[in-house]
Amino acid sequence: MANMKTTLSSESKSIDIDSSGPLTMIGEKINPTGRKRLVAALKEGSLDYVVDLAIRQVDDGADVLDINVGVPGIDEVKAMRDVIRAVASAVDIPLCIDSPNHESIAAGLEASPGRALVNSVNGEESSLSVILPLVKQYDAAVIGLTLDEGGVPETAHARFEVARKIIDRADSYGIPLENIVIDPLVLTVGADSSAARVTLETIALLTAEYGVNINLGASNVSFGLPDRPVINKAFLAMAMQAGASCAITDVTTMTATIRAADLLRGRDPSGTRYIKHFRATGPDNGK
Repeated sequence: MANMKTTLSSESKSIDIDSSGPLTMIGEKINPTGRKRLVAALKEGSLDYVVDLAIRQVDDGADVLDINVGVPGIDEVKAMRDVIRAVASAVDIPLCIDSPNHESIAAGLEASPGRALVNSVNGEESSLSVILPLVKQYDAAVIGLTLDEGGVPETAHARFEVARKIIDRADSYGIPLENIVIDPLVLTVGADSSAARVTLETIALLTAEYGVNINLGASNVSFGLPDRPVINKAFLAMAMQAGASCAITDVTTMTATIRAADLLRGRDPSGTRYIKHFRATGPDNGK
């Protein structure tokens, strides 16, 4: 099957999430979950720290930045608009608008230069009927989560059917397959030792049938277990080989693993990206 390219853009730069290319890294740190300093900054309306997070993630290799401002008690619509504008003025890479609030997503899309990625739509009717029209209206791309009214299905085939529903409904709105990135979801192996395997099987089904780009939030796999980074890195490398083309991740800790995996998969001619990263971050900065 031909490679699938999902094109995102900032004001003057475009990138492709490419099923045959190196993994696209979406920096996860502009998300207040578990980040007290970011929560405080968003409550105060202070954007300097947010901008600093954006710049550091770009320096560490992020291709796209996830933007989530979901803090209880704030005007999330205004905060999303303000943060998008501040980040877009400081870094020139595409943005991922991350919110369960459709009004916040709309505000983010309106404020974003270029083509943004929406995080996310799922198989619930209430999500499909609200999010997909926004994706179409703003010519955005969208992450589709393989869950529906029944939660996250236990089997790969059931998750595949949720993805099919999302893809078919998007098509009915005139949203092409290349503007859809499916997230097959991964649950913690601490609770279910088959959780990672089911996700990998879902990736295989989706790539065989649709060739669609695949996103992962890989850190979920290790929740509740010791030495989580080891598990996260092992799983992400396996998922990349299975067909994942995009990940929302901590680029500070994961870039070296991702660059190495791309090199080993033949997605880094002459090792250029791996060597560049080593020179920038390795012992004595590669000297």
